Amino acid sequence: MTTPLIARQALTDHPHYRYRGCAPDPDNPRAAAGDPDVSVDAWAPYTGDGAEPQKDRIAREKAAKRICGWCPVQLECRAYANTEIVEPGSGGAPDVVRLAEPEGVWGGQIALERHRALIARRASAPAVTEQALTEARSPQKQAVLRALATELYESRVARRAGMDVRRTNWHRSALCSLLGLDKDTATRDELLLAAVHHGLLPANHRIVWDGLWPIAAAPNTDGSRQRRVAPGFPLTLLTPAPRTRRPRRRSTSRTGPAGTDPATHTGGRRLRLVTTPTAPALPLPTTLEPAA
Repeated sequence: MTTPLIARQALTDHPHYRYRGCAPDPDNPRAAAGDPDVSVDAWAPYTGDGAEPQKDRIAREKAAKRICGWCPVQLECRAYANTEIVEPGSGGAPDVVRLAEPEGVWGGQIALERHRALIARRASAPAVTEQALTEARSPQKQAVLRALATELYESRVARRAGMDVRRTNWHRSALCSLLGLDKDTATRDELLLAAVHHGLLPANHRIVWDGLWPIAAAPNTDGSRQRRVAPGFPLTLLTPAPRTRRPRRRSTSRTGPAGTDPATHTGGRRLRLVTTPTAPALPLPTTLEPAA
């Protein structure tokens, strides 16, 4: 399981961490780098005197989430904020589980959204046994996870994992089941986040995220669709570019074959000199008439 310390380190070590939208603007430290009209306090919990009006709170959180939408470290930020801290209960009481960041806006999520997700995980997610994690650490499944972290398309994932597409998809489906995910609906990002959460991928492993259009992590159980795409995915990204024949490079030499004039020879083509008739010169007036 990934600890908050490891997840925080993965966030700050990201090469694009300095370009995060919530960072202070170099020219105005009180403004956000993602939008100079938004204060850096938009992501922090309210600390003013008295209660914050609901209208102001909604507007502040909406502006922060809008900037988080195009932040290059959004997923790493969200993964860190959703990591869990387990505090042992005293006097025989059960352990207390809380979020690493229980307040503020992190990774495009407000505190209420993260707490609801935590409750849903604790209530419905089946416990991942150590036996399931041991099976998920097999060489084949580890190869699929490492390939899945680097490539977005199943053909490239299979090629990098050293398997065919059918066997690669089988291991992806098995990994979803082992990690307590629904193999019919789990996305590629969800599978990778679960793998990092359970320590199957190191926290510093380079992962290429899907971004705004997640691709499903596994095919349908009936095999009818080998790749399911979220609504709005640009179809041009799924269509391979047609192979075109490379044009023959023409000679750029200024001297043609023997016996030819360089001025009338280009690339083996003959040029025909064409003379254009010139217009007769008009007689110039001998005297100038005064203007009317």
